[in-house]
Amino acid sequence: MNKVLSIIKDKSLTYEQKLMSLAREAENSINVLNISEESEIYRKEGIICDLNEGNAPYRPRYIAPDYENFLKNGSDFFGLTPPKNIWEATNNLLILYKHVPSITSFPVYIGNLDTLLEPFVIDEEEAYLAIKLFLTHIDRTITDSFCHANIGPMDTKAGRIILKIQREYPTSIPNISLKYSKETPDSYALDVINTALITAKPSFANDRMFSREFNNNYCIASCYNGLPIGGGSYTLVRLNLAALSEKASDEENFINHVIPDAVKRMTSYMDERIRFIAEESNFFESSFLVREGLISKDNFTAMFGIFGLAESVNHFIDSTDKKDRFGHGEKANNLGFKIIEKVYSEVSKHKNPYCEITKENFLLHAQVGIETDKGISPGCRIPIGEEPEIHEHLLQSCKFHKFFPSGIGDIFNFDKTVKRNPEFLLDIIKGAFKEEMRYLSIYCTDCDVIRITGYLVKKSDMEKLEKGQQVLSDTVVLGLGAVKNSKVLERKVRTNG
Repeated sequence: MNKVLSIIKDKSLTYEQKLMSLAREAENSINVLNISEESEIYRKEGIICDLNEGNAPYRPRYIAPDYENFLKNGSDFFGLTPPKNIWEATNNLLILYKHVPSITSFPVYIGNLDTLLEPFVIDEEEAYLAIKLFLTHIDRTITDSFCHANIGPMDTKAGRIILKIQREYPTSIPNISLKYSKETPDSYALDVINTALITAKPSFANDRMFSREFNNNYCIASCYNGLPIGGGSYTLVRLNLAALSEKASDEENFINHVIPDAVKRMTSYMDERIRFIAEESNFFESSFLVREGLISKDNFTAMFGIFGLAESVNHFIDSTDKKDRFGHGEKANNLGFKIIEKVYSEVSKHKNPYCEITKENFLLHAQVGIETDKGISPGCRIPIGEEPEIHEHLLQSCKFHKFFPSGIGDIFNFDKTVKRNPEFLLDIIKGAFKEEMRYLSIYCTDCDVIRITGYLVKKSDMEKLEKGQQVLSDTVVLGLGAVKNSKVLERKVRTNG
C-alpha cells in the first residue's frame, strides 16, 4: 500500500505514467507462476533477471504485427477499410498503434514505415506534411523509446521524407533501423548517416544476416531485437554472467558445469512464463490481432538474454592492466568467445513447444542493460572507458554477433567534425558488415538525442527530470539512471581517421 500511495503522490509522474505504474503494482500483487526452487535461488541473487515482466504475464513481451496485412485488408474490429491515400494510411496506422500491447504497454514495432507508406506518396509535398504529423503524433503519444520503426533496404521517396523530417525535428521516438544490404544505394546510406549524426538514428542492421535467419520475414523491434513479423517474443529473461562467474572455482568449472546448470535454471523459468501466457492468460484467444491475421501464436519465439560478459571474463583474467582485459588481450577475448559459444550450445539444446518458428527455440540476445546496472557492461560490449581503437573494436565485436539472432549491437560516438566526411562512416559500416557485424549505431557528440544502450533519450529531457520536472517519455527515467550508473556519456569519442 505504501508503494501504491507513493506512486499516486509522485509529482514527477504524468497521469499516464502513474496509471501504468499502478497497473504493474496490481500485476505484481499476485503469484501465479510455478517457479522451481533452483530458478528462484538465482532470481533472488540477481543472476536470473526477468526485466520487470511481472508476476502474472498477460501478454507476450514483444509483439510485431503484420502491418502490411493490416493496410492491405483494413480491419473489421476498427471498422476501417483499406486506405486510399496518405492521410488514411497514416490515420489507420495510428489507430492500430493504440491497441498493440507489449511489456511497455506501447507498440515496440510500428512497421517498415517507408515500404508501408511508399504506395501512398503521390504528391511529395502533401506526403511530407502527412508524415510529419504522423511522426509527431507518434512522438507525443507513444511516450516510450522502445518504440521502433524500420526502413530500407531499398531507397524510397517515403524513406527520404522520413529522414528529412527526423533531421529537421529531432525526436527520441520512434527509434529507427535501416535494413542495410548490397541493394541499398550509397546515396541513401549517406542520407541515413547524416540523419544519425543529428538524431542518433537510424542504426544499421545487417539485412543479409537477419534475412537468412528469419527466412526474409523479420523486423527490428524495441532496442535492436530481431523478431519474426506476425509474431514476436513471449519473454526476455537475462543471465548475469558477471555474477554467475563468482559461482565457479575456475574457468573450466565455469564453462563445463556452472553455465549448463544456469541455462537449465533459466530455460525452466522461461518455460513457465511462456506456459502461462500460452495456456492460461487467454491472450491469443481474446486478441483481435489474432482474429484479423496480424499475429499468430506459431510466430512467437523467446529471447535468452545475457549481459556482463566483459566482467565475467575479467573476473577470471584477474588483471587491472588494460592490455590483458576483455576487448584487448588475446586470452581474454578467446575466453569470452568460449563462454558465449558454450551458452549458445546449451541454449540451442532446449526445446519449447510454443517456440518452434526458428531452428533454435530460444534465441540468444545480448541484453543492453537496465538503469540499475552498476559496473556491469551490456551484452558482449567492451566496458566504457576501455574501448580500443575503432578498427580493433569492430573486429573484436564482430566475432560474437553470429550467436545472437535476436539482437546484439555496438555504439560509436563520433566527434562532430565527422559530419564533413560521412563517406568515412559508410566505409566503416561496409567493412564491419563484411566481417559479419549484425548491428551498429552511431551518433555525434553534439546530439541532443543520444543512444543510451539500445534506446534513445534527449539530454535536455534528462536535465529536466533531474530538476524534478515532468517529462513526456517514461524512458527518460531509465536513461538518467544509465547515465549515472553506466557512464553512458563517457564513451570514447571517435574522430575522422
